[in-house]
Amino acid sequence: MANVTDPRQHINEEPRDDLFDVAAGFGVMFGFMFIVFTVAVVVKFIIS
Repeated sequence: MANVTDPRQHINEEPRDDLFDVAAGFGVMFGFMFIVFTVAVVVKFIIS
């Protein structure tokens, strides 16, 4: 490995499905934000 900046030397050993990764990340983040929003609405409803 004489030239570490040569992109031909870095073989993709574990191919990834980028579209699925983006979709899964979006889904997980959306779910988390939906839970945060729901908790905030419930807390506001309890306070008022």
